[in-house]
Formats: sequence, C-alpha cells, structure tokens
Amino acid sequence: MKLQGKVCIITGAGAGIGLATARRFAAEGATVVICDLRQADVDSAVQAVRGLGAKALGFALSVTDRPAVDAMVAAVKAEHGRIDVLVNNAGITQDARLQKMTLEQFDTVIDVNLRGVFHCSQAVADTMVLQGSGVILNASSIVGLYGNFGQTNYAASKFGVIGFTKTWSRELGPKGIRVNAVAPGFVATHILDSIPEKVLAEMTQEVPLRRLGQPEEIASVYAFLASDDASYVNGAVIEVAGGLTI
Repeated sequence: MKLQGKVCIITGAGAGIGLATARRFAAEGATVVICDLRQADVDSAVQAVRGLGAKALGFALSVTDRPAVDAMVAAVKAEHGRIDVLVNNAGITQDARLQKMTLEQFDTVIDVNLRGVFHCSQAVADTMVLQGSGVILNASSIVGLYGNFGQTNYAASKFGVIGFTKTWSRELGPKGIRVNAVAPGFVATHILDSIPEKVLAEMTQEVPLRRLGQPEEIASVYAFLASDDASYVNGAVIEVAGGLTI
C-alpha cells in the first residue's frame, strides 16, 4: 500500500473529489483526517473511511477560519505526532460575468479557494519542515490555466493556487517537502448539478474522451503524487481533463 502509515489531511473531504480521495488514501493504508464544513458530511466520510479498515479523524471547520485550522492541525499532531500529506481540496464557485459579479461573490471565492489554501498550508509547514518530509497537494483547475467565461473569481483563485505551488516547491523543496497541483477538467460531482442537461452534453462533447471525469480518477492522481512513487515530482501542475485542453 502506497501510503501505509502516512497521516493525511484532506479538506473538502465530505463529498465529491475530496471524499473519493479520502477513500483512496484509506485503501492505500493512510490515516485520514477529514475536514469539511458540515458535521453530518464529516461524520459520514469518517464512517466510510473506517469502513475500509483505516484510521480516521473528522473536523467540521471552514478553511477560512484560521484559529479552527490551527486547532485542527495541533490536534492531529498531538494524536499522531506527525503530518505527512495535506490535500487542499476545499473550494467553491460563485459565477457571474465581470459586469455582474458582486464584491461579495468575488471575496467569498477568493477567501475559500485561495486564502484557505494559504491557511492550511502555512499551518502544516512548520511540522513538515521539522520532520524533513511532507507533501502538499493543491487543487487547481483547467480554469486556472486557461480561464473561463463567467468565472473571474474562480479563475483568479485557481491561477493563484498554481502560483502558490510554484513558489512553495522552491521554498520547501530543500526541506524535503514536495508541493504539486492537480488541474481537473469536467468532473461528475455536485458542482455540475446546476448546469442544464443540454449544456452538460455540449461540455462532454468538447472532451476528446467524450465523457466526464469521475472523482475517483482525480483521487488516483492525488494518491500517486502523495506517494513515494512521485518522489521526484515537485512544482508540477498535472491536468486531469480527458484531453479537454488539446
């Protein structure tokens, strides 16, 4: 098992890609720390992970709440003595064209998708440096590489995450810490529920594989990057989009 004995924190792990990643990490032998907003989602995810025979902890928190993030990291370190992997998966969308986007929409997305990644990464960095090892994985998006109509705030946040990844890989690499990002394309999660069926069909036709990605396919990439199989991968942004951007 690729992650045997690793202590792994995953944000936004109550559903979708985050939950699929938690389950995959559990199957690979990790101790999984589930973080999400709703206690019910956290409890359900913890139960799912434990059902796979893995150890799990759960924390209901917002990644925008720095004291709560710090408290979570301290609790994990106190119980397990180390933190090996952080997956910054939590994220939201609040779409609108530039002329229609409110300041609240802009600020909310930046606060979760960008500031939240900063909070969590800074909170674990000292522990990883002291260990001399660790992996930070950031959720970007193909929108963070190419932009997208109606997503000024989301695109900015996901471009920013790539900037974090490139910078931290330089800063933390000499300390034995790898930092990488994953840029998913269209993935079959609840984030697509509000999209009309006709539009969804058109989006699918844009993908050379002619289908949406599955959360488990993103989780597989996270599992590879978190493992020693990716020991020389640092500062990378890996597209997992079925060839959408070709």
